[in-house]
Amino acid sequence: LLVSKDLGKHLLEVEDLLQKHGLLEADVAAQTERVRALNAAALEFSELDGYQPCDPQVICNRVGHVQSCLQELRQLAARRRKELEDSRQLWTFFQEMEEAEAWIGEKEKILAAKSCGRDLSSVLALTAKHKTMLGELGNRRALLHRSMKKGEKIVAHKSPSAAGVRDKMRQVCLRWKKLEELTGLHQQRLEEALGFFQFTAETDDLVAWLQDAYRIVSSDDFGHDEHSSRALLRKHRAVAREVEKHRGAALGLRGQLALLAAGRRQGVEVQIRVVEVEQLYGEVAEVAVLRTQWLQDALAVYRVFGEVRACEVWLEEKEHRSRPAPRGGESLDQEMNSVMGRVLDVKGGVQQLLDAGHPSSDELRACGGDLNCRYGR
Repeated sequence: LLVSKDLGKHLLEVEDLLQKHGLLEADVAAQTERVRALNAAALEFSELDGYQPCDPQVICNRVGHVQSCLQELRQLAARRRKELEDSRQLWTFFQEMEEAEAWIGEKEKILAAKSCGRDLSSVLALTAKHKTMLGELGNRRALLHRSMKKGEKIVAHKSPSAAGVRDKMRQVCLRWKKLEELTGLHQQRLEEALGFFQFTAETDDLVAWLQDAYRIVSSDDFGHDEHSSRALLRKHRAVAREVEKHRGAALGLRGQLALLAAGRRQGVEVQIRVVEVEQLYGEVAEVAVLRTQWLQDALAVYRVFGEVRACEVWLEEKEHRSRPAPRGGESLDQEMNSVMGRVLDVKGGVQQLLDAGHPSSDELRACGGDLNCRYGR
């Protein structure tokens, strides 16, 4: 049993042989105690005085022979255990290599079948899964490193299987390197897809905001009096400031597009989309400027109309009812002079708006005509 050359053909068989060898070692240990006791008893016969049933030298030779055989047996047991443990180490190495190759093959299939997503949410989900896979890759790399250390020890001990161990290590290392390259390429594709879909999502958000802004700045509501026009102008200026803040985002799309992967940025649709956004922003900015002017024009007209109305109210009061002299000795002539100064200011303001080509020129001329009729030229 101890000189057997059967060291197993796979890990389970070696484990079984080691278990059987352990039982054999236990048996040898038990017999060692028995042999020691028998030798001690035999040696007593070699030390007798007087009658000796056997030649003492024969007894000593016999004891020595048994002890030598036992020692040889124990040496054989130790050598076979060493051979079996070496065999277990070898087959453990090969099994770990097979497990590593199987794991690598599984991940290769997964990477080959993986897409890069169709939209931002799917890309984010795939990116999260890829991060999990990177963690698994790190754990597997540590296991593989330990297995390679075992292989290096086998080779260093000049085992008869050293050549096969070296070949297996080389094969697995090549497959591992290829897997890392595939993983890196897939990560790069995911990052490119993520950048593209983030760019697309941000562009869509910008378009939606510009469309809402266009609806606001293109409103034809200019108010119905000075107070409402001023309120609309204040709100519009706030919107116009927001439009200006979005200038960098709208006009910087080409720069962001240039940072995308070549296969992504060269698509006709995305290039058209960038041009559309630039044109839309230009329209929004232009209409915002026009509406600012229109609101300012409306506010100017309503101010004139308000002044005219105030003058008319004062005149109507003087025409339809008598009014006692103002307190403090102010005469009607003095009050008229004050109003006439106000009228002249209003007429001057009307003329300025007319000279500037105000869109409400007809209404302003009619208003100026009314003032001239009532207060003279």
